[in-house]
Amino acid sequence: MPANDRLNDLLLLIKSRYCVIQVETAEVERAGALLRRLAVELGLPYFLWSRTKGLRRDGVEGSVYGTADPGQALAHVEASSFPAIYHFDGLGPYLDDRIVAARLADAAGQFSKMTGAIVLTGTGITLPDALKAVSATVDLPLPEPDDYRALLQRVLKDLGARMSLRVEMQADDFARLLNNLKGLTLAEAERILTRVVVEDGKLSSEDIQAVVEAKRALVEREGILEYFPAGEKMSDVAGLAGLKGWLADRRALLGDPARAAQFGLPFPKGVLLLGVPGCGKSLCAKAVAREWALPLLKLDPTRLYDKYVGETEKNFKRAMETAEKMAPIVLWIDELEKAFAVSGGEEDGGVSTRIFGTFLSWLQDRKGDVFVVATANDVSRLPPEFLRKGRFDEIFFLDLPDAEARAALFSIHLKKRGKDPGAFDLTRLVGATEGYGGADVEQAIVAGLYTAFSGRRELSTDSLLEEISRTRPIARTMSQKIDSLRAWAKDRTRSAR
Repeated sequence: MPANDRLNDLLLLIKSRYCVIQVETAEVERAGALLRRLAVELGLPYFLWSRTKGLRRDGVEGSVYGTADPGQALAHVEASSFPAIYHFDGLGPYLDDRIVAARLADAAGQFSKMTGAIVLTGTGITLPDALKAVSATVDLPLPEPDDYRALLQRVLKDLGARMSLRVEMQADDFARLLNNLKGLTLAEAERILTRVVVEDGKLSSEDIQAVVEAKRALVEREGILEYFPAGEKMSDVAGLAGLKGWLADRRALLGDPARAAQFGLPFPKGVLLLGVPGCGKSLCAKAVAREWALPLLKLDPTRLYDKYVGETEKNFKRAMETAEKMAPIVLWIDELEKAFAVSGGEEDGGVSTRIFGTFLSWLQDRKGDVFVVATANDVSRLPPEFLRKGRFDEIFFLDLPDAEARAALFSIHLKKRGKDPGAFDLTRLVGATEGYGGADVEQAIVAGLYTAFSGRRELSTDSLLEEISRTRPIARTMSQKIDSLRAWAKDRTRSAR
């Protein structure tokens, strides 16, 4: 949402006599700039409080004596009875003190009768119950592309005045750089841009990777989402021409997001991949990120759940905020049914139900460019709400690979292990692996390699056929489940082939 819209929201809240306004943000400088504009619009003075400097009026030297203490600062606001915008940054942790909380309530109460408000900035602030009826929360949106563009121009101009620098980037490189800055605060973006230019005296397409690495550090610091480095390519995925074509059409948007927006195209929401275990669903998630040149984050539901009341919900919110902050990204959720199974019920105190509802809302209304690749093996355990159009762009069914795909699988896995596929009779191998999944084929090759190595001989078609004869493929071990899955998917999903 543009800053002007946020300013109008704040003006409306002040005029509606909301005494305390929470602005959810870690960007104090941006919040301060917005609140200064708010004060000017209302014709009010702007005061700022911090724990280190106390309470001070903007544009005036010095601070009010003794107001570094939050309780004393709030007492001063109450005693002054002065129409103004009072910006308290970092007050949240002190509200656990009942005296500070009471003084906030006393200081805020006067704004029900005069213009002004106490504005709290920070994240995760919990207000006293007595203030909830007269308080409101406003999210400060992440910077817009124009904000990053203006920042980049300013950094280059400032550094260019102090040192010799070269700009070795084409128009599409600038677009990729600005796109990858999304999610960073302006302060974070400025530090990164300044560092990469100062390091070698130039700004080039190679510096885009520095932005990606900075975002990776943010993910690792949060500790809920797992960062996956670039790995498999789409060429490592055998078959699945239907899915590959669908993904290729959407990849074009990433190359020219501005034209896509003008064309009326939103960032794609994602896909739900249903199918037989071991048929490449997880591999597809990794390959999409590599092909689209986007970071890949994995959400492991086991990292969300916490024994303490309310912590699981907080962890989930942090995970989704981190995903949006990292955008554009691919978010991989493996075996979705284990996280949001319909059997979640009340045995966990309703936590699963609440998380499921929050996740559905996020899927529908998420703000960042997050492409979700969710996989599931057991569709019967998925709540039906997941399958409604709008949660995902498409639902694909991945069946056991056909003969052509199995031939590709043998070639891929033999090459990966330094073997020449041309030295093997792929026709015989493909014929012997009817009903095998991709994981079955790979494991047959791995087992054959172990046997050949221990016997001090080369891997051959015959040795592979011997291993295949000892393997019980998934089509035999899970035949009833696979038939049931195919029957369900027939008229409800799109084939990945």
